[in-house]
Amino acid sequence: MDTDAITKTVRDYFESWYEADPARMDRALHPNLVKRRGTAELKITTKDRMVELTGQGEGEEDVGDGRLEIVVEDVYENIASVTVRTAVYYEYIHLVRGDEGWRIANTLWQLMPGL
Repeated sequence: MDTDAITKTVRDYFESWYEADPARMDRALHPNLVKRRGTAELKITTKDRMVELTGQGEGEEDVGDGRLEIVVEDVYENIASVTVRTAVYYEYIHLVRGDEGWRIANTLWQLMPGL
């Protein structure tokens, strides 16, 4: 089922960030990933940079209370939209299905209130 595969990809993305697992992060992301923080500046992070930061352990302290709420909002043929809430992040994620399965193509995120 697509929702299961989509959820697995999103879980791989977050759990690899928390566990400093760059290989798992690499598998979750589309080569042309554009990740933006939801501020007026909209700074961009690429797939290569995300994999590098993951390998450096940048996300290990972001696990918070371990909450990982994944809601698959919509799936249409080869595209999907997901909302994720964690103790640290609120994130909108767009995925695309290709030959290697579902991969994260775009994200727009911000920190949860108070962080």
